[in-house]
Amino acid sequence: MKTESVVLQGKHVRLEPLELRHLDGLVAAAGDDDSLYQWSPVPRGRAEAIAYINTAHAWRDAGTAMTLAIIRIADNVVIGSTRFWNIERWAWPQTHSSDGRNAPDACEIGYTWLTRSAVRTAANTEAKLLMLTYAFETWQVLRVCFHTDARNARSRAALERIGGQFEGILRAHRMAADFIPRDSVRYSIVASEWPGVKQRLLQLIDRA
Repeated sequence: MKTESVVLQGKHVRLEPLELRHLDGLVAAAGDDDSLYQWSPVPRGRAEAIAYINTAHAWRDAGTAMTLAIIRIADNVVIGSTRFWNIERWAWPQTHSSDGRNAPDACEIGYTWLTRSAVRTAANTEAKLLMLTYAFETWQVLRVCFHTDARNARSRAALERIGGQFEGILRAHRMAADFIPRDSVRYSIVASEWPGVKQRLLQLIDRA
């Protein structure tokens, strides 16, 4: 089932489906600062960015991901990318009230990166608010999870700051950005926790 296309609009950023028209902006946003993306796979140059967009479209068509360009509203500039992925649709029995749901039951948010000028601004917090609101209030998912490289202290702190609950460490879980088998720290937010997390995110944005 092909993933739908949505545009999520906030005060600081707009999230829209990643397309080839974003190519130049994506390349410019990634820049050449290797230290900023030590733990994140980020496309470098036009060839990698084209492959990145093509992969996003393949995953969209397979129904497993929705990849979004992050646009700064103030100047309409691409400042990064993020995605819903590992989109799960559970096999509910026919007698269950959830049978026949067209929306996902659970998903992961990841592959998030921002250009240097957007780091430590409201951009990431508002992007998370927009995506979590869509996941919990439109899709009505039961769980959103996040995985980050165990070595990525900044990402771990950011997930804890917004209310992600630590679940554990998955050893040799995925290939890291530096091409080693990385240990991933897993966080999640479940539907019952969403109202509190939403309030926390709104407060963080107000203080930004």
